[in-house]
Amino acid sequence: MTTKTSEIPTARLIEVFSAIQGEGLNVGTRQIFIRFALCDLRCHFCDSAHTWSVPPTCRVERSPGLRDFEIYPNPVPLPVLLEWVERQNLPSLHDSISLTGGEPLLHAPFLVQFLPQLRRLTGLPIYLETGGHRPEQLSMILPYLDSIGMDLKLPSVSGENRWQEHAEFLQRCYQAEVEVFVKMIISSQTEPAELERSAELVAAVSPEISVFLQPVTPLEPSQQFGGNPVLAPSPEQVLTWQAAMKRSLKQVRVVPQTHKLLHQL
Repeated sequence: MTTKTSEIPTARLIEVFSAIQGEGLNVGTRQIFIRFALCDLRCHFCDSAHTWSVPPTCRVERSPGLRDFEIYPNPVPLPVLLEWVERQNLPSLHDSISLTGGEPLLHAPFLVQFLPQLRRLTGLPIYLETGGHRPEQLSMILPYLDSIGMDLKLPSVSGENRWQEHAEFLQRCYQAEVEVFVKMIISSQTEPAELERSAELVAAVSPEISVFLQPVTPLEPSQQFGGNPVLAPSPEQVLTWQAAMKRSLKQVRVVPQTHKLLHQL
């Protein structure tokens, strides 16, 4: 008779650190960030192209917020990641834990095992930052999430076209009664028709869902997709677009990417 042994789950990570959330409903709050490697999107404005693949090592803060990083090999065993989070979780310091990337949902099988233990260990709310295009993987971990920030990728800005996936993704969030909001990067090249379509997509699920318009922070030349600059919209464009979207949505807020203003990249 043979005994079946189960392997310890592992995660492919970029970094674990403590910082102030710069986007969406949680802006300004302190979070423990777990940044996963890999992304299957290639957005033109992406300032995190280093997350598109798996590096041989990841980095972890020794002391929350001090940027005193230690380097460890990838992949990371689940018990080790729990130890790292526990080290970050000083009493009364953090408001929640952010699962970010990359695209965290590419790691859904790991998260199914990790998140229940993470909640028991920390007692902190769990927040998912996602490209909003993998509804099936979302359903695997929905019971373990407290809030979701869903990016809605505008083709004229991101180069990605994910309308159908976004609609299904948002519907699943809403049906599960998980707090969800939508983030959209806007640039000088944003097509107003896409914003109208976005507003209709969100309103079809619920006009109560908050939408955050985020003027793109211009990238350094070395970060630009194909060398083409992605520029922020003018104030006139932003005001016009917000007014148009508010015809069908109750909450359309314009908030810059504040983590970049605070140099928390």
